[in-house]
Amino acid sequence: MDREYMLRAIELAKKGIGKVNPNPLVGAVIVKDGRIIGEGYHAGYGGLHAERHAFSNLTEDAEGAAMYVTLEPCCHYGKQPPCTQAIIEHGISKVYVGSDDPNELVAGKGIRQLQDAGIKVETQFMKEECDALNPMFFHFITTKTPYVVMKYAMTMDGKTACDTGKSQWITGGEARSHVQETRNALRGIMVGVQTVINDNPSLTCRIPGGRNPVRIICDSSLRIPLDSNIVRTAKEIPTIVAAVSEKQEEADALREAGVQVLIAKERQGRVDLRDLMRKLGEQKIDGILLEGGGTLNQNALESGIVNHVQAYLAPKIFGGSGRYTPVSGIGAKEPDGAYFLENQKIQCFGRDILLEYDVVANHPQS
Repeated sequence: MDREYMLRAIELAKKGIGKVNPNPLVGAVIVKDGRIIGEGYHAGYGGLHAERHAFSNLTEDAEGAAMYVTLEPCCHYGKQPPCTQAIIEHGISKVYVGSDDPNELVAGKGIRQLQDAGIKVETQFMKEECDALNPMFFHFITTKTPYVVMKYAMTMDGKTACDTGKSQWITGGEARSHVQETRNALRGIMVGVQTVINDNPSLTCRIPGGRNPVRIICDSSLRIPLDSNIVRTAKEIPTIVAAVSEKQEEADALREAGVQVLIAKERQGRVDLRDLMRKLGEQKIDGILLEGGGTLNQNALESGIVNHVQAYLAPKIFGGSGRYTPVSGIGAKEPDGAYFLENQKIQCFGRDILLEYDVVANHPQS
């Protein structure tokens, strides 16, 4: 039954997707005499943590009960008081902890507090399943930069568009709906200015009740059209245009429209993506969905900012010259010069397939 209780905690944690950033997803279940007497999750940034939410839902006294929590309980004062304090005060006898918390304010201190109070603690219980909830949080809390997911859709022959430039739609409705879920889960979405000029996207989340991501446009020389959907809606949806130099007239017009103009360092004539990630991290943007074209994707890989890849594969063949591909540039000179991926995950959405991998961080190219 222990696994079932932790699986329930994981299920609860996922209810916070799109609402807790830059905090982690956390679920908690309290069990006494083989019965769940309280459960909770972190429902929103600044709100109750999962443990305290579970205590607020108790159906009876928790003295002597066990708690199953997906992440090490916090032991410091932040927007909420320490969860370890609540666990001790309620007389919990044993705590099953899934993931270790790499936050230097916690990092084992929460577990020690519980143990010092005489509470039994089993750590790394279903660690792999619990860790899968929070790769974004783990990355952000340790690097202070966003976790970047590079996403693209392509045909069986590796094309992201026909030679005419037309790409709507490569994948079917189920796959595109899944993309909206990812937009809801990640705090930001990033494209290059050429995508805005060519496609005039809105880059919103179209899930009922979902959250629009912060839109980030890499635009070295501020070419973004003032009549684009992005600029026209900037007062309603947070929008950042990243450039390498401030053209006063263009920048003033964008700010008047509600756009934040962010000046980053320059690298080879373009926005230095590493510097941009540091600046976005300072704004507590903990995750970014990269929906760029081949040029931006290549720059992102070369800069080493990509952590995860989502490749939607459609059962179609476009043929043609191969002008439109997910990653452009001169490419690897030999097979060993590729960007290497690991930790495969495969899902099916209708007739389409989603392939997911992590980028091998220590590879020389990344």
